[in-house]
Amino acid sequence: MTKYTEQFKLAVVEQYLTGAAGFVTVAHQHSLGYSMVNRWVNLYRAHGLDGLKKKFSHYSAEFKLSVLKHMWDNELSYGQVTATFNIRNAGIVSVWERRYRSGGVAALMPCAKGRPKKMPTPPAKPMPPPDDENRPRDELLAELNYLRMENAYLKKLQALVQAQQKATPPKKRK
Repeated sequence: MTKYTEQFKLAVVEQYLTGAAGFVTVAHQHSLGYSMVNRWVNLYRAHGLDGLKKKFSHYSAEFKLSVLKHMWDNELSYGQVTATFNIRNAGIVSVWERRYRSGGVAALMPCAKGRPKKMPTPPAKPMPPPDDENRPRDELLAELNYLRMENAYLKKLQALVQAQQKATPPKKRK
C-alpha cells in the first residue's frame, strides 16, 4: 500500500473543496481511487488536519463496544462511524462487529499477535532417586508393597486380555 504525506493529502482535499472538480476527477488527476479521496475529505471535515495525520493506535474493548453501539443506535455506515471516531481503517469496524456477534465483549479484547517473545522454559529436571541406604525401613517396606501390588495388577490385566482374545474367534476374511 502506498503511503502519502500529509501535505499531499491536504493538497488533494483542498483541490476538491475548492469545488472545481468532483471526487472522481480529483482522484483521476492524482492516480488515486475516488473512495480514498472521499475518505480524506470526510476525515478533514470531521477532524481538520489531525484527520490526515498518520495514526497508530490500539483500541480497548470498551471503545470498540461504544463505537458499535453508536453505529447501531444512529444507523450509521462503517465509513460514517470511522469518520466520526477518527478510525483510519473502515474495514476494522466490520471485523469488530463480526467478532462481537460471534463471541460477545470477550471477543473484542485485544490479543497478542505474532510469535511468543521467548521460548518456554524447559520443565524442571526430575530429582534423582533418594539413596536407599539412608531411607528408613518403614518407607522401603511401603514402596516394596506398592511395587508388588502394581506387578500383581499388571499380571491380572494381561491374563484378562489374553482370556478375552481366546474367547473371541478370529474374523474371517472375505
